[in-house]
Amino acid sequence: MKYFLLSGFSTLVFIGILTSFRPQFDNPPTRPSAARPNAARPKNIIYILADDHRYDFMGFTGKVAGLKTPNLDRLASEGAHVRNAFVSTALCSPSRASILTGQYAHTHKVVDNFAALTPGLKFFPHYLKQAGYKTAFLGKWHMGNTDDAPQPGFDYWLSFKGQGVYYNPTFNINGKQVSYADSSYTSDLLTDYALKWLSSLDKNKPFCLYLSHKAVHAEFQPAKRHRGMYRNIPINYPQSMYFTATDTSKIWGPKPLTQSPETGALKVNMADMPAWVKNQRYSWHGVDYMYDGQIGFNDFYRQYCETLMGVDDSVGRVLKWLEANNQLENTLIVYMGDNGFSFGEHGLIDKRHMYEESMRVPLLIRCTDIIKPGTKLDQVIQNVDIAPTLMAYAGLAKPAQMQGNSFLPLLKGQTIPWRDRAFYEYYWEADFPQTPTMFGVRTGRYKYIFNHGVWDANELYDLQSDPQEVNNLIRSSEHQKIAQDMRNQVFDWLESTGGLQIPLHPIRQKRNDHRYKGTY
Repeated sequence: MKYFLLSGFSTLVFIGILTSFRPQFDNPPTRPSAARPNAARPKNIIYILADDHRYDFMGFTGKVAGLKTPNLDRLASEGAHVRNAFVSTALCSPSRASILTGQYAHTHKVVDNFAALTPGLKFFPHYLKQAGYKTAFLGKWHMGNTDDAPQPGFDYWLSFKGQGVYYNPTFNINGKQVSYADSSYTSDLLTDYALKWLSSLDKNKPFCLYLSHKAVHAEFQPAKRHRGMYRNIPINYPQSMYFTATDTSKIWGPKPLTQSPETGALKVNMADMPAWVKNQRYSWHGVDYMYDGQIGFNDFYRQYCETLMGVDDSVGRVLKWLEANNQLENTLIVYMGDNGFSFGEHGLIDKRHMYEESMRVPLLIRCTDIIKPGTKLDQVIQNVDIAPTLMAYAGLAKPAQMQGNSFLPLLKGQTIPWRDRAFYEYYWEADFPQTPTMFGVRTGRYKYIFNHGVWDANELYDLQSDPQEVNNLIRSSEHQKIAQDMRNQVFDWLESTGGLQIPLHPIRQKRNDHRYKGTY
């Protein structure tokens, strides 16, 4: 090696040259400076939850002729559509608690819309906050005995009491009551506040936004701009809507149909259709007496579609903000329903039961950093898997008490061991006593439903040959081994997860049944 002695002006020039190249020496070629901003960008999370949005009521599915959901369609085309997403309980509070805790209802014990929160429950935003995330909850909480009070784990809180209202709401914003008038629409207001909170953040630090809509919960009220936009769309009446009907004029209102659709080769076993299903047809949650006869089926169907537009607009505004603020590509966006919804199948409306339209939900996930556009995921995903998946995206391990698992590797296109069935539980409610406690399991082909505590038939359906779930095989001689095996699976699942005792709590509400209205 040769050494040179520099002095005077030459030394100063050489030092200046070295100084001008300092960034190159501070950032060696193995870590180029151009790659660092992308690598260092925060892994943001936005979880958007809709209420009572069934799995196939989105424009791109083609289920509802004329229904347009451009922003939900965009999530599906630019991300992943999880085509077999199910809740473990098709009811608001239990499902929401499962999403937040990663636990089944019999574990977190928020088994209905009145059960108190179990002391010590931890929600996934708690762990994200500990890891440096800014966290916010905006919208419908409707869980436990906490009403609209701010909950731990969130830096920012905006909620409302109970189910809330569609127009002129009163919000609890970080402990302060704020009321709105002048036909302010709740879906729009929630989005306004969400974008305002996002705009207040340091863009170099990660955030988790939990945006929980009231829509599309009954009774449906669309935004003014959407009223009547679907007044003329055709209605896809399900065939199973007819099978227990005695007077179809009660269904169709002013324009009754003169005949039922052709069933073709469809096998219908009404003899083994549970009595509770037949009886519920003429109830608050049945097509013959829906909501005490306050609305006809056709208007009910179309207003649901119109109310959904406010949620789709919200998703679009969130996407637009992320694009404008250069946060779209490093943000995991999840859209989901807390449960499904029936529109006449088996003569029912609402949810709670274990039929497909009730337990199945929309689940769309976009994040170009990890998900190939147009991904179609067919593995069985449940609401208990959401919390561990979001934590895995943030680089956090799953807490021991969570019963779901991260499906992040599946979103990345990786092959991992994964379940091929969904388990289900629902617990009888005093306010809606028409539906019994039930437990069940659904595989890719069969569904078994154990109707607990009622003198009634259990149910077994072959989903391949009977997707409408109208041919109950529970007494079929060739299916007895399948029924027994699936029943064993249900109770093995309950036993292995600590669910063999039905959680009870004080019941203080009236029975909401037209036969017993006003009674305790």
